[in-house]
Amino acid sequence: MSEIIEPRVLKGFRDYLPEAEIQRSALMDVVEKVFRSFGFVPIDTPALEYAEILLGKGGGETDKQVYRFKDHGDRDVALRFDLTVPFARFMAEHVDELYLPFRRYHMAKVWRGENTQRGRYREFMQCDFDIVGTDSAMADTDIVLLIRDAFEALDVGGFKIRINHRGLFNRFLAKLGVEDQSGFILRTVDKKDKLEEGALLPLLAETIGEAKAALVLDYVEPAGSYIETLAKLEGLAGGPGPDSERLRLIHEAFVASGIALAWNDAATGNARSDAEILVLDPGITRGLDYYTGVVFETRLDAMPEIGSVCGGGRYDELASLYTTKKLPGVGAAIGLDRLLTALEALGKTSGKAGYSDVLILYIEDEFASRYQQFAALLRRMDLVAEVFPDKRKLGQQFAYAEKKGIPFGLILGSSENEKGILTLKDLRNRESVEVASISAAAEAIRERLGT
Repeated sequence: MSEIIEPRVLKGFRDYLPEAEIQRSALMDVVEKVFRSFGFVPIDTPALEYAEILLGKGGGETDKQVYRFKDHGDRDVALRFDLTVPFARFMAEHVDELYLPFRRYHMAKVWRGENTQRGRYREFMQCDFDIVGTDSAMADTDIVLLIRDAFEALDVGGFKIRINHRGLFNRFLAKLGVEDQSGFILRTVDKKDKLEEGALLPLLAETIGEAKAALVLDYVEPAGSYIETLAKLEGLAGGPGPDSERLRLIHEAFVASGIALAWNDAATGNARSDAEILVLDPGITRGLDYYTGVVFETRLDAMPEIGSVCGGGRYDELASLYTTKKLPGVGAAIGLDRLLTALEALGKTSGKAGYSDVLILYIEDEFASRYQQFAALLRRMDLVAEVFPDKRKLGQQFAYAEKKGIPFGLILGSSENEKGILTLKDLRNRESVEVASISAAAEAIRERLGT
């Protein structure tokens, strides 16, 4: 007999057991419904691309994290590290077949060879949503509003959408005389929440000097409310401009949308203030080089240490790597695995929801076909039903149902057949009731489930 290979997975990768995968699929179902409500349509792209496609504009640290290799045809290929760069290639290749502006969403795995930590893996799922073909402030606003609606639909509790504008930051850096170091400064500032207190100043000072580094640190500190912070940034950057005006327009539209929702909720006492959700944070820069305008990140109030669970921004020049056509875009991605890690820690996942509602127990061989008939009828009544496949002891079948979290068992044996009834057993409390039909069983299940 050959030696058995030890079953194991690579560091930063993981298997998803049914309970976890059901939770992840449920989150994807929720966000997909929100995507559709904003008029976004689905696409898909290959996991593997030519390396030059992916490495054209990732920038710095990202290029070092790409899984890159030669395939059997000696082609230089790489696994996608995000869904945005492949989308830029997709748009350049298919723009004549599409309409503009184009709203897409894409939920798929990406790969990055980075250091692993809580909620951060080397293989993970992203849920991307983008609008391409317009440089409108309203497109930027749509992305921010979609983030708000998605996280409210996910019922994550309190959260903040932190927004900034790279153009405004770059204007400040130009006034400071360090615009030639903007890429380094943006990437360094982007790491500030991961650094120990006081570590950012010396990192910046090594390149731009301590005095200018101190001014950068002052710039990236908020000054109170959104509007107060915006006024501070305008002053430091040399006055109002198209970049600061865009931040003002996004804020006005976002708050107006929230007021409308508050009116709708007023009757139930759930009025809200979206002004508390959208925060102008000049320290948000995003580490990827392709962002050119607004950038944003979302964090959960109850678990800030998990980091950003959604991020993105405007990338007006990314598609120019692949086409001469102007295709400005804006979008964001929800990091599903990190979000799921946070929700599990906060106790906000829904247990074994998603498993079968009812197990038809296998009592007698002569009733096998009827068991399948019962399951088919229950499914047509919008219940999740399965048939236990073997004639085993009732205790074994009950143990299976308990382990899987199935709340009900349906029994048809010789005694039930003689009486012309079925036995419905609530496996959560061991109570049994006799029902006259499958319809009655379905009604009893719904009543006890509260659906």
